This record gives sequence, structure tokens and C-alpha cells, in this order.
Amino acid sequence: MERIAVYPGTFDPVTNGHVDIAERGLKLFDKIIVAILNNPIKECLFTIEERVKMLESSFENYPDITVETFNGLLVDYAASRNCIAILRGMRAVSDFEYEFQLALMNRKLKREVQTVFLMTSLRWIFTSSSIIKEAARFGGDITMMVPPLVNKKLKEKFGFAS
Repeated sequence: MERIAVYPGTFDPVTNGHVDIAERGLKLFDKIIVAILNNPIKECLFTIEERVKMLESSFENYPDITVETFNGLLVDYAASRNCIAILRGMRAVSDFEYEFQLALMNRKLKREVQTVFLMTSLRWIFTSSSIIKEAARFGGDITMMVPPLVNKKLKEKFGFAS
């Protein structure tokens, strides 16, 4: 049986920390589905289509990583895609309480879908989509923190494109 995990997130935008978690997840799972919740209530900088393109570009060299969008409950989506696990990254202890609550709720809803936490590599521990957007908004150099297409798209969004 193929071991498939879903790696959910907003990915607004995808960072090198996200890429690191997915790459390392491939050491545990045969396939990873990077999944963006289609949540019209949440206000994002990038459209869902833009985020899909940036994620696909970020994972173009990984045939065992696919990018999809979904609606509804994550555990229902995971079960519908035959996932055995939800892959989550944690940067710091402050992430733990929220992630732990989500994992417990997901377990209550679908016992057969496990949650697997990977600690972010030290190199990316300070990196978050929000912090990167804030730095990019004011012209900060985020080149080493995001995939190349994301860097380009952020510069375009904030008027720093050359």
C-alpha cells in the first residue's frame, strides 16, 4: 500500500521552510499532496491559482509531490485521497498548542488519519509567510527565504519588479 500524506496550508506564499518540510516528508511517505484549502473567507495576498502555480514551480523536480486545492474538512479530503497522514511543520513551541488541538480534533473526526509533525530545520525556524510578506512589502531582500518564482511574484505585487 502506498503511503500518502497531505501537507495542508495556506501557502500565501510558499517559503523555503514549506519546501523543506515537504522534501523531508518524502523520506517518510511515498507521495505527498501539498493541499491548499479553498477558503473564500480568508484574505490572501495571492489568489489560489497564483499559489498553485508557485507551489507547482517550487516542486517541479519532485515527481512524488503534487499540488491540489480542496474544500471542506481536511480529514475528509485526506480520506478521499487515501492519505494515511496529515503532515505538519512546527517552527517553535508556540506552534505546538494550536497544532496539538487540531491534531486531536482531526483524530476524533477520522481515527484512521494520523498527524505527523516535523520540526522545521534551524535554517528556516524564523521564516513564516507573514514575516516574508512584510519584509517584501518594504523592499527587503527575501531571495534566500523563498523559491525563485515566489521572490519574483512578491516583487511584482509590491512594485519592486525590475
